Amino acid sequence: MIEKFTGNNDFLSNFYPCEIIFEGALYPTVEHAFQAAKTFDKPSRLKIAALTTPGKAKAAGKKVQLREGWDTIRVDIMRKIVKFKFKHHADLAQKLLDTGEQELIEGNSWNDTFWGVCRGKGQNWLGKILMEVRTEMQSTLTLN
Repeated sequence: MIEKFTGNNDFLSNFYPCEIIFEGALYPTVEHAFQAAKTFDKPSRLKIAALTTPGKAKAAGKKVQLREGWDTIRVDIMRKIVKFKFKHHADLAQKLLDTGEQELIEGNSWNDTFWGVCRGKGQNWLGKILMEVRTEMQSTLTLN
């Protein structure tokens, strides 16, 4: 079981530096792309893309005008961005495959119980998405 996306497992984190293209724009991390996806406002998206850290992107994402229905589509948006990360970065895809069948838990101390787990509680959506992507990649390898 991988309980935190730090150290040797930091590549699983949305903060890991890895270029992402989402809806025609280039972002330096999954976090940047996800935060920009919260809004349809192009200037806000460009501002988020240009921020120097994923932490700054996360903070900026809390201030944007949310697109309609965000709560109902956010998991699918995250899934799409995470799939891009591993589809377009072979080194990271191999690292994800190397996690085998381990459960992936986005353990955190910042009380994110939607995307991760804090103090033993949480839905762990990021971990679930990573495991889904890994399973899809394993299936593709089996078919080839």
